Amino acid sequence: MKVLHFFKTYWPDTFGGVERTIHAIAESTAGHGVETQVLSLSRAPEENTQCLDGHVAQKARLDLELASTGFSREVFRKFGALARQADLVHYHFPWPFMDVVHFQSRHGKPAVVTYHSDIVKQRLILPFYRPLMMRFLGDVDAIVATSPNYLESSPVLRAFRAKSKVIPIGIEEGIYPTPSEADDAWCRSTVTEPFVLFVGVLRYYKGLDVLIQAASQARCKIVIAGSGPVKQELRQQAATLRLDNVLFVGETAEPRKMALLRNCLGFVFPSNQRSEAFGLSLVEAAMCGKPLISCEIGTGTSYVNKAGQTGLVVPPSDPMRLAEAINRFVDSPVEVAKWGKAARDRYARLFTADRMGKSYADLYHQLDSRRP
Repeated sequence: MKVLHFFKTYWPDTFGGVERTIHAIAESTAGHGVETQVLSLSRAPEENTQCLDGHVAQKARLDLELASTGFSREVFRKFGALARQADLVHYHFPWPFMDVVHFQSRHGKPAVVTYHSDIVKQRLILPFYRPLMMRFLGDVDAIVATSPNYLESSPVLRAFRAKSKVIPIGIEEGIYPTPSEADDAWCRSTVTEPFVLFVGVLRYYKGLDVLIQAASQARCKIVIAGSGPVKQELRQQAATLRLDNVLFVGETAEPRKMALLRNCLGFVFPSNQRSEAFGLSLVEAAMCGKPLISCEIGTGTSYVNKAGQTGLVVPPSDPMRLAEAINRFVDSPVEVAKWGKAARDRYARLFTADRMGKSYADLYHQLDSRRP
């Protein structure tokens, strides 16, 4: 079965959460007889069209970006050609330009949408886009939410509940490297005190400004691994507050990231807006058997991290409560060990790539069987 994934950007141009999810779906469905191509936009389509881990990343030239939406003239032709070759088209929402391409192509193939997030940042544009969005979501055959929490809390998804199903994002433990002794030594020399860890792209909705505020009351180091659009503002905030327990380690190679995960007290994920629909980094920490701290924002973060079971869930944008949760990790090693084990068990039960791949493959074949 041939499946075409369509999203505004993909490896090797960018490596965000949606891109990582597409890659995981492509790899995990391969064992179920699914052959994947991914079409996205690129400023250098010739050099970035390539084979990635058994599937092909196709590119169309990116002409311009406006309000986080990429536009391309070439993609109409490329999408039409690839959709004609595919048995099913898999869209990744949101990307308003994608809706236009879908209707223009009239490809007639079964179509699935993975609904990654409500539109949050561009809410002033939403009233103008909403008619097209609702028509697009009404036209596809199935919509996938990544958690029951998001399905329940999204007003958009509630309107399409009859065609929606939940498939949590899963990751394959085997693709993660085991840290070497040199990686562990780097970790111990870089962070010489007990620490909690954040890993991810530094974006506005990650709540890292709140984490930095909380640092003044936290009795351990706070390590922030990653880079992104708000990196300089966060560094300036920490410098202005004269905090000596916040450490920015920048983007780290996977073995060093795993060393940080292996050596931390626990994982802190302070995202405070619904743009954070799931939290793949939370799943990685759970896979490593680490207790979790997250915020209650009505999304999948509270599905990955079950309050009082795998860690602590605190109100969003509340530095005092966040600091209290961090200090509880410092003060309660027995609870921390219990939460870490429960997080690992929850990963194994709900968030493996095998489980996700089988669920998507079953959905693909179900939709394909309905075709005349």
